[in-house]
Amino acid sequence: MFEGQSVSLSCEEDDSSAGWTLRRNTTTDTRTECGTGWGRSAGSVCNIRYMVPWDSGVYWCESREGATSKSINISVTGGSVILQSPVLPVMEGHDVTLHCKTKTSSNLPAAFYEDGSFIRTEPAGHMTIRHVTRSDEGLYKCDITGHGESPPSWLTVTGGILSTGRPIKAPLTSAAPTSGVTPPISAGPPPDSDHLHLVFRLLCHLVVFCPYCISTFIMVSLYRQRPTGNVLPISMVITPPTQAEEGLDDDYDDVITAVTTEHHF
Repeated sequence: MFEGQSVSLSCEEDDSSAGWTLRRNTTTDTRTECGTGWGRSAGSVCNIRYMVPWDSGVYWCESREGATSKSINISVTGGSVILQSPVLPVMEGHDVTLHCKTKTSSNLPAAFYEDGSFIRTEPAGHMTIRHVTRSDEGLYKCDITGHGESPPSWLTVTGGILSTGRPIKAPLTSAAPTSGVTPPISAGPPPDSDHLHLVFRLLCHLVVFCPYCISTFIMVSLYRQRPTGNVLPISMVITPPTQAEEGLDDDYDDVITAVTTEHHF
């Protein structure tokens, strides 16, 4: 989109739009909701009256329960030429039309490029790709002589269902289709399953390590309470010799003494 244009984004689920809000990721903010520093929220509709380059980013719908729609890329430029491409992935076999335009005209001759390679020049400024396939997916741009080159726009082609889970539609714009900068690989909404997985792992670690901590504490407490002392109490008992032993003592000068030691713990 050109800087200064307005856009309206809406979230829809079947015939209802209740409970859905619009969020975005840009270079300056992450997962911010419409109405919190950008845009004006009206239920499940978000209106941005004046688009600026830092509004470029990834936009998606999110429900109160955390369900998310497909994300779209919006690119805003202060230049004089833009290339408009579909905001949603295009199904294989369908036709796609790319529009190259300036702020004042949309039917000037334009040269089209895919991934940096020249495709062809269209005299009316728009190029149609018939029966698209996965091989047509890529980064497109256009050039209008005397006006300049457009920022790149990513075209996504899919052969499956556009959204997963519940039948949620992606944010729709009432303005002309906007162009993407790069495919939304890592900039989209974070999946809730990752958060649940982290919480589960944390609980498992607590369950495993808590018994070790408790047993260590008990052993330290018992060690600190053990009795201390330098010498163990020892008693000595001397047993006198019997008469048989006295008879044997006549031949010896020494007396055999039995010593019994008792240890008290």
